[in-house]
Amino acid sequence: MKAKRLILSAISAAVLLGCGKDTNQPTQETKIAETKTLAVGSNKNVYTEDWKSLAQVNERPDWFLDAKLGIYTHWGPVSTGNIDMVPGVGWYGLNLYMDEVYNWKTGEKRLRNGKTFPSTTFKHHSKAHGHPSEFGYKDLIKKFDPSAFDAEQWADLFAKSGAKFAGPVAMHHDNFAMWDSEVTRWNVKDFTGIDVTQELKSAIEKRDMKFLTSFHHSFTWVYYANAYKFDATEETSDLYTDQHELTDFKPTKRFHDEWYAKLKEVVDKYEPDVVWFDWWVEELDESYRKKFLAYYYNKGQEWGKDVVVSYKNTSFPSSTGIYDYERGRPNKLKDQFWMTDTSPGAWFFRQNAKFVTPNEIVDILIDIVSKNGLMLLNVPPNPDGSIPQEMQDMLIQMGEWLAINGEGIYETRPWKAFGEGPTRIRGGGHKIEKQKIAYQEQDIRFTKKGNDTLFAFVMDKPSQDIVIKTLSSDLSLLDAKIEKIEMLGSNEPVEWSIQSSGLVIKQPQSVPSDFAVGYKISLEHEKEWGIGGEDDPT
Repeated sequence: MKAKRLILSAISAAVLLGCGKDTNQPTQETKIAETKTLAVGSNKNVYTEDWKSLAQVNERPDWFLDAKLGIYTHWGPVSTGNIDMVPGVGWYGLNLYMDEVYNWKTGEKRLRNGKTFPSTTFKHHSKAHGHPSEFGYKDLIKKFDPSAFDAEQWADLFAKSGAKFAGPVAMHHDNFAMWDSEVTRWNVKDFTGIDVTQELKSAIEKRDMKFLTSFHHSFTWVYYANAYKFDATEETSDLYTDQHELTDFKPTKRFHDEWYAKLKEVVDKYEPDVVWFDWWVEELDESYRKKFLAYYYNKGQEWGKDVVVSYKNTSFPSSTGIYDYERGRPNKLKDQFWMTDTSPGAWFFRQNAKFVTPNEIVDILIDIVSKNGLMLLNVPPNPDGSIPQEMQDMLIQMGEWLAINGEGIYETRPWKAFGEGPTRIRGGGHKIEKQKIAYQEQDIRFTKKGNDTLFAFVMDKPSQDIVIKTLSSDLSLLDAKIEKIEMLGSNEPVEWSIQSSGLVIKQPQSVPSDFAVGYKISLEHEKEWGIGGEDDPT
């Protein structure tokens, strides 16, 4: 055992010297080697509650980089609240208590014609259920009825979509636990008799997918700030948080302790492969953030699993987790792997919901992967737990496309350039999906496997010969000879030529899908000459 530690230590040292980089910013290979060194022959925790220690974690394991697509589900009492409400809302619990609409960031009341006014949610809730002082969110929870929930059906659909990991929104801003909890009485098992998290874990893992749980409860401190004006009391403060002013953004110790306890309980009971965090974690005390990361990453070591944590804003250092863009993505290739959480429509159930087309979702996925990212796709179930038919159709069609083109998506890495073409995102970042982007056949996106396989995706069905300018004979980006080109999912021979205008691929007679068309480009690298110049590599 001692010999193993010495060997692994030597490997770690060699990697550090070979990189020639600041050892305060360890490479991924160094982190993996050092973690193994610490873990071998030790029953002690590998990571301690400080950023330097946590920076040694392998925060981007290969399985996650390979996965490219995951699914989670926004579902709970918010879904029930949105029944017959047009338009619906995601922050039902916050808007419910706005008899006078205010800016949650400043506490300032908004005026309309010089007067305050109630929120749409306040008016809807008062009419549908009663005044919030008599029937608040704690009472709406009792109306949540997951009578059509079928974990096996959900997991089967997720698997058919091509997702490699999936799981529930374990707790949203409303502080309602979608698991069987001993930490909070406000949980789905006590109110409905169903442990949603356990049933989904069993069904998802049965289909060889990894398991995710997402947490949004940091923002609960802000979410219910006005509830004490209505039905919140000290007795229900375990749901509504401790009473505080609207603009008091410093949570109490009790809030921090409960925030951590809920996370720890889910980690201990369900052993998730991914813990995904929404925003506002950055507003919590740093010691609790470090405490959770150390606990979870140490549990991952104990389980023998490479677990993943995602974050937004400045919640964690980039060396300790995966950065997430909400409904967004960069407009350029990123060196560090990243992810985005997005939804084909609203986050939660909406009456008469509208979804984007399967073609749009496929195009967004390709663009994400070409820029070194991963898509976490939301599926918003109906209040009873059934999946809307339009959503089912979308997932099935996305899965059918991935069954044809997955070779160019899964287990790939970004190429030198993410793509070319006229369609570009303006700016890049969070929530850029508000921009109406329609990719054309002139838009190309690249991925690669190793150094001898390049994939090129034509982002719309080609109506003429395809010209990939990036692969022009006049440019040097392609540093190998093209040996063969194949259309993914097709046996039709591909006619092509390299010209100064680019790689020209003759328009195919037929394509295997109505969405983007994928091409596999096999490369052959020339051998280098010997030192004396006498060994002709040809």
